[in-house]
Amino acid sequence: MSTARTVLETEEHQALRAAVAALGKRYGRAYMTAVVREGRHTDELWAEAAKLGYLGVNLPEEYGGGGGGMAELSIVLEELGAAGSPLLMMIVSPAICATVIARFGTEEQKRTWLPGLADGSLTMAFGITEPDAGSNSHRITTTARRDGDDWLLTGRKVFVSGVDIADATLIVGRTEDARSGKLKPCLFIVPRDAEGFGRNQIDMELQAPEKQFELVLDDVRLPADALVGDEDAGLLQLFAGLNPERIMTAAFGIGMGRFALAQAVEYARTRQVWKAPIGSHQAIAHPLATAHIELELARLMMQKAARLYDEGDDIAAGEAANMAKYAAGEACVKAVDQAVHTLGGNGLTREYGLASLITASRVARIAPVSREMILNYVSHQSLGLPKSY
Repeated sequence: MSTARTVLETEEHQALRAAVAALGKRYGRAYMTAVVREGRHTDELWAEAAKLGYLGVNLPEEYGGGGGGMAELSIVLEELGAAGSPLLMMIVSPAICATVIARFGTEEQKRTWLPGLADGSLTMAFGITEPDAGSNSHRITTTARRDGDDWLLTGRKVFVSGVDIADATLIVGRTEDARSGKLKPCLFIVPRDAEGFGRNQIDMELQAPEKQFELVLDDVRLPADALVGDEDAGLLQLFAGLNPERIMTAAFGIGMGRFALAQAVEYARTRQVWKAPIGSHQAIAHPLATAHIELELARLMMQKAARLYDEGDDIAAGEAANMAKYAAGEACVKAVDQAVHTLGGNGLTREYGLASLITASRVARIAPVSREMILNYVSHQSLGLPKSY
């Protein structure tokens, strides 16, 4: 499939895209399905991507990163996904956690975490979702209270990716404002072996190397320096991580959609039923063309969001990141559905590796925020319509 990227991307971005695509091709969907089947993690791909500098491409050079931003990191995840081997933890460890620490962490926190997050030797999970809060961050009940110089963190989190392989988890909790008495969000680094920090794996139909967990925090004692950033700037710091999460989820969806579409296009080119390849029939060709258009449009919004974020325009980046995530989620689901339909019965076989994507593609629609909440955001924030919730 032809793609017109030369005008929009620098030569460095094009070179990065080509290099990551070559890495992804060496692993591919077969590697990913084998990892899932054997109950392993993507250690080999993670290590090689780290060695080549791809995992920390967005982090400051003085801490071992590549000095780039979300524009570069989203290229890495998109191209790995397009090869059939996306690394979901890229959304969490370098995009959310490392970005928050790089922007708001103390010098000691930066020195402790960023070099390892950049070279892949350390990983960090991210816990925000709660059983009773869903997308409503104001209903988060995980609370932190002071005990001398320490913090005591108590609460529950669900659908936390990769806790079993993460060295720590960046937990979104709430503290009481001394002046108003109201609870405000704060971010805490919780080591994996912290006393009172328990985890239970959630049994998922989703076939992915990264497992999902419920976390239970029972008076987890943390030192004062476990708090990331300013206690009074919680929302700003929180969205400094959530906007990259949306951008990277868009990259995840676009990559997956491109992989599915490429499989379908190749099949439509070669599969013959009545004297000509099935791709010559408009009933097959037009839906695939539509899927390609929608994926390309989603990429444009993702690129806009990444650029705005990298330029420091958090407000505009927030709108664009939500739109990019919405567009990519819709495009991904449609591309996977059309790919499976194009292959017919073959689309449900293990040989072609598309059937498992039917479930996986829903992730881009559901997480980290549902499309309905994005529509709420756009109608209220962008269009100025009355708030419905």
